Amino acid sequence: MGSPVTREPSLLVRALRGEKTERAPFWFMRQAGRYLPEYRALRAEVPDFIGFCLDPARAAEVTLQPIRRFGMDGAILFADILLVPYALGLEVSFKEGVGPQLAVVRTRADVEQLAGQTATSADRLAPVYETVTRVRGALPDACGLIGFAGSPWTVATYMVEGGGGHDFIEVRRFARRDPGTFGLLIDVLVEATIAYLDRQIVAGADAVQLFDTWAGILAADEFDRWCIAPTRRIVEAIRARHPTVPVIGFPRGAGTSLLRYAGETGIDAVGLDAGVAPSWAALALPGRVALQGNLDPILMTVGGEPMLAAARAILAAWRDRAFVFNLGHGITPDVPIENVAALSRIIQDWRRPDRPA
Repeated sequence: MGSPVTREPSLLVRALRGEKTERAPFWFMRQAGRYLPEYRALRAEVPDFIGFCLDPARAAEVTLQPIRRFGMDGAILFADILLVPYALGLEVSFKEGVGPQLAVVRTRADVEQLAGQTATSADRLAPVYETVTRVRGALPDACGLIGFAGSPWTVATYMVEGGGGHDFIEVRRFARRDPGTFGLLIDVLVEATIAYLDRQIVAGADAVQLFDTWAGILAADEFDRWCIAPTRRIVEAIRARHPTVPVIGFPRGAGTSLLRYAGETGIDAVGLDAGVAPSWAALALPGRVALQGNLDPILMTVGGEPMLAAARAILAAWRDRAFVFNLGHGITPDVPIENVAALSRIIQDWRRPDRPA
């Protein structure tokens, strides 16, 4: 498909490649979201969320808003992990106060119908790539642009359950009862995700992240099959096409399975949720893998010394590692803007003990 534009690597990309940068680059999951009044104003113009994600002008503006306010080192594309099933022809909508709603996928025929759309699914998301190009053109070179997709397991949970906020009984039954058909669904999502991320990189993304939000519900044997193996396939395909573009994996709730995930998927950096002790991660996870995380998002609603002390503890724990400062999950809509600003200043002012300003 081509190659991304060549530029000097940003602080973010350097850290994701394993460099102990002079200061920690940072960005926050869901940083372009409902806590910003300028986001809410723009969002009110387009009631349909899918339509909003596929509006390049608005999606680019939302991606850029937090960078203008706080100066993060990374901008993350404004999109949604459910754009891949949408591109595969599945009915996807978002209902206010309820969340995503999808036509359920629970039979062989359902999966085979989706498989027939895999080859052209990435083409249906052309507006996303236009958003990437717009954002990259508007960002300073020093700010990295992160593209993303949902990991196959997590996306499959929404497709089988018909939405979010469920107890995951249906998807886990499906995977146990008919692993052959469920494996085909995962294969479809792997191929669609590779094509989608590839196009984001060609359009200008400097790094990509795989969100496996529901990795933590998997039993150990399921984790290997439905989390590690598909992630490895995606990473290998992206690396073959774009060898210098870092891939971040975020297996939320994985616990000690992080050891296998970080060691076996081939990812360049691992996102850590707030349940992972920073000191444990510093010692236990492979040295070649950069760390990303992992402030508890609730502390951003609290602010003050509790938030700042926790941030300093993460910075201290990882001072001998390559890392990117982030949250353990996404910013919530009730976060005061002044807390985001205060946290940003703390991170921007930090320097490694052996790398003075």
